[in-house]
Amino acid sequence: METINVHGAAIPALGFGVFRMSDVEVERVIPAALEAGFRHFDTAQIYQNEAALGRTLQKAVVKRDDLFLTTKVWVDNYSRKKFAASVDESLDKLKTDHVDLLLLHWPGQKVPIADQIEMLNAVQASGKTRFIGVSNQNVAQMKESIALSRAPIITNQVEVHPFLDQSAITQAAKSADVVVTAYYGMADGAVPRNAVLLEIGARYGKSAAQVALRWLVQQRFVALSKTVKPERVAENFDIFDFMLTAEDMAAIHRLARSDGRMVSPPGLAPDWAA
Repeated sequence: METINVHGAAIPALGFGVFRMSDVEVERVIPAALEAGFRHFDTAQIYQNEAALGRTLQKAVVKRDDLFLTTKVWVDNYSRKKFAASVDESLDKLKTDHVDLLLLHWPGQKVPIADQIEMLNAVQASGKTRFIGVSNQNVAQMKESIALSRAPIITNQVEVHPFLDQSAITQAAKSADVVVTAYYGMADGAVPRNAVLLEIGARYGKSAAQVALRWLVQQRFVALSKTVKPERVAENFDIFDFMLTAEDMAAIHRLARSDGRMVSPPGLAPDWAA
């Protein structure tokens, strides 16, 4: 497994996300993910499956120190009364005394970024997370977070897939020594069916999904993969034995389109152009 090293953190370049997974699905697929070699797991308070992930990881033979565990604080908990308590609840569900990475899930429109960062810093200072980051922030918000935070902001987790041009946020993150964590990499099922990705994959004996994940990690992004089918987990992990050419990378970049963004919930998402 390749790792991305930033501000003292060694983040496994390929993570396993449990977005939209039921407890039953989590408990069925995580053992297969561990067997395949996954050590980076990404959840969130709003996913309502932290407890299932915690139970399953506790049963695993893998040591806690060998795992990289991420969760995210939901916007309803962005208050001094709720923030730290919600993290305590997450740790209890995950059956650990700390996470490796704690993120602000969405910027929202009700609580100033300064207040969000202050609460995130306080939790990090208490030892309940090793590292901190943000998610779904635009360039201006990310720069504000970096400027305000006492501890390094190590990542901005955002939607990234071949059909969305994210060059502005990725260039700003690179300049600030912030790693981009890419979610929605399969573009809600569009990636596995794409003719360009299928053609590239055929030349390497890989699937379109594997090509897209390779495209992400080859850009030094942290890529979050996902499947509810244990038999598909090993395929998602098997992306470190080939390299895409510069021509392949360019062809995939050309798939971006003006309407490529798929995740932008009202009241949570920022002005993406800012």
